[in-house]
Amino acid sequence: MSTNERRVGTISRGIRCPIIREGDDLATIVSDSVLEACEYEGFQLRDRDVISLTESIVARAQGNYATIENIAEDVKNKLGGETVGVIFPILSRNRFAVCLRGIAMGCKKVVLMLSYPSDEVGNALLTYDQIDAAGINPYSDVLSLEKYRQLFGKNVHEFTGVDYVEYYSEVIRESGAEVEIIFANQAKAILDYADCILTCDIHTRARTKRILKEAGAKVVCGLDDIMNAPINGSGCNEKYGLLGSNKATENSIKLFPKECKDLVLDIQKRILDKTGKHVEVMVYGDGAFKDPQGKIWELADPVVSPAFTDGLIGTPNEVKLKYLADNDFKELSGEELKKAISDSIKSKQDNLVGNMASQGTTPRQLTDLIGSLCDLTSGSGDKGTPVVLVQGYFDNYTN
Repeated sequence: MSTNERRVGTISRGIRCPIIREGDDLATIVSDSVLEACEYEGFQLRDRDVISLTESIVARAQGNYATIENIAEDVKNKLGGETVGVIFPILSRNRFAVCLRGIAMGCKKVVLMLSYPSDEVGNALLTYDQIDAAGINPYSDVLSLEKYRQLFGKNVHEFTGVDYVEYYSEVIRESGAEVEIIFANQAKAILDYADCILTCDIHTRARTKRILKEAGAKVVCGLDDIMNAPINGSGCNEKYGLLGSNKATENSIKLFPKECKDLVLDIQKRILDKTGKHVEVMVYGDGAFKDPQGKIWELADPVVSPAFTDGLIGTPNEVKLKYLADNDFKELSGEELKKAISDSIKSKQDNLVGNMASQGTTPRQLTDLIGSLCDLTSGSGDKGTPVVLVQGYFDNYTN
């Protein structure tokens, strides 16, 4: 190995920033924080480095908030304010409980339909073993609250210790609405209880809306249809509505960031002007991965990245080194093997779809992969690094 050859591949660094408040000049803060980190830690930016910032600080700088009163007014206007079927919510104090408070304030009665044994991102009410033992068919059986309690009793979330059935019931009652809870996995089941439906699923919402409309529902809205325009001067998200929102206070939520392509382009330009380096920039929220113990899929946002520069469009185009070493060049070793693999990488096609040498690589969007790396780097707690700098992501064995 030559003395000037790179010894490391991808590096992910959390970048500390000031606490962001509404109205802050985020492009200046982010670019200055990255450049100050470079100077303080003694490293340099390179072309195609990726600067990623959390959706949370973007929404905060935008002042993109809404209150439960705003939600209630929008729900009442769009769903009639009488009995509303609220179906397939995720089980989350942070993601849904405050939204539910506002939804219930805009209704006289909520028929809450929970999927089982878990919500769509894997938060479990039950286990499949419990369902099997009870002789229940989750694909067809509709359970009342009484039947659920009779069969399964009280079940609390493995990590939070919350009985979400009881908790969501209390939230609805405290908000002034009647509540009825049922358990079902077929969207059409709700139509025996209500004909004005708010479907709260995230990634399956288009299909759920279609099924309900085809089955004759009077009104069908998704969370993406609520708070998709300002209510009395509130924030909003034109594309995603309440999807991707988080609890801000007991009575308000922070919405997913509004259009922010201009922001990532601004940061990219500032870095180019100050360093001469062409970096990529993205805004990220949840990563896209699954916890093997709790079975929870991290992605409760509608997308990993709501905005990114054009160099992050697409998927990786990589070959598998171990495939080449074990197959094409199995007779080689040492420098001869290194040269053969390097030459193979340099001559690879622009599109390796279907090529056996690329099997086992990750055919996912670059923004989903890098966003997942950044989500794990920044964490969701008190690290204080809402900006992540990823270096060397686009390198390969030949660089």
